[in-house]
Amino acid sequence: MRILVFGINSAPDLTGIGKYTGEMNAFLAENGNEVTMVTAHPYYPEWTYHPDYPKYFWKTEKKDGVKVFRCPLYVPTNPTAAKKILHECTFLISSIPVWLKLLFSKKYDYVLSINPPFHLTVFPLFYKWIRGGKLISHIQDLQVDVVNDMGMIKNKGFLKAMFGVERFFLKQSDWVSTISLGMERKIASKGVEESKQIMFPNWVDTDFIKPIKKQSSLRSNFGISNQDKVVLYSGNLGEKQGLELILEVADRFKEESNIKFLIFGSGGAKERLEAMKEEMGLENVMFFPLQAYEDLPKLLAVADLHLVLQKKEASDLVMPSKLTGILSAGGLAVITAVPETTLYEVVSDNKMGILVEPGCADALYNGIEDGLNKVGSEQLKSNARFYAEKYLAKDAVLGAFERKLKEELKS
Repeated sequence: MRILVFGINSAPDLTGIGKYTGEMNAFLAENGNEVTMVTAHPYYPEWTYHPDYPKYFWKTEKKDGVKVFRCPLYVPTNPTAAKKILHECTFLISSIPVWLKLLFSKKYDYVLSINPPFHLTVFPLFYKWIRGGKLISHIQDLQVDVVNDMGMIKNKGFLKAMFGVERFFLKQSDWVSTISLGMERKIASKGVEESKQIMFPNWVDTDFIKPIKKQSSLRSNFGISNQDKVVLYSGNLGEKQGLELILEVADRFKEESNIKFLIFGSGGAKERLEAMKEEMGLENVMFFPLQAYEDLPKLLAVADLHLVLQKKEASDLVMPSKLTGILSAGGLAVITAVPETTLYEVVSDNKMGILVEPGCADALYNGIEDGLNKVGSEQLKSNARFYAEKYLAKDAVLGAFERKLKEELKS
């Protein structure tokens, strides 16, 4: 198969959508498919220009068997809603020369548009209209719903227009794939029939990320003893996670010197969170940059307890990507989720984490206390690893998606 992928993020991004897109492309290429990626220069999650890539120019490279066209874009150091729109639009504009080149080159069987941003689908749709091929919109995050529910954009007319354009793109797609049942229900409510939907969950390399002992972890790298109790958050430090709750709860534990809160990552909220830490005098909270992927199993083993946090408004619109690694590592996680959402139901039904109410410091404090006191923790950790191996194994998820594409191409 010839597959053209369009998305703003890809490898070498360490977290989020870019990580999954890069791994998908590499898997498809390794299995004999011709894969081309049109993407931006790497910048995420640090929101800074990568030193190995040109700031204002284009670059073509071969990565993991994939031909990658890199396009320049505006990268805001403080990614507000308005700046993110400008950021996305500059990438869309800078990709025009690449799309013009692709229109006059070989025909692709599939054009895969990675959302968000949802409006990137405009060029894959034009390609489908002009050259043919099947268009798949892969929804990692229902961007318009999130900004609406969280009140990030106040202009109702603009929001209505965004929902209309999104609905148009989804209906024009041959298939719409997404990562959770809750998101499938939301997409169906936008008028996309079930026959056009493909379940394509995020995955984890269960052979690489697996349970290891605390003694083999990276604790010594961060000045943490094996006797300390570690509550760990790793990932994007954005606004939709509600991470200020970590500091509020850490304040309640600050008299217990053996309990440490470690926060790994970068993002739009990092400076604000660091300022809050200083104002509150929290010596039990430490910030670190994201660690290299090859160190991820040892990083996950640092934690006695993991935090998977998001605000209530985003609770059924996103499936936290960090959770897959935690489950594969057999980690114990405190997870904020609302009853009747996909995340809540999956964790509850499989008994593989401690569920607490989003946005509630008391609930988070109680969940952390339960987790640190080992309330049923060994069974929860065993269930987590079992679920990862059964439902999230990388080769199984990606293999099923590839088979689906081949079957549809024959029909």
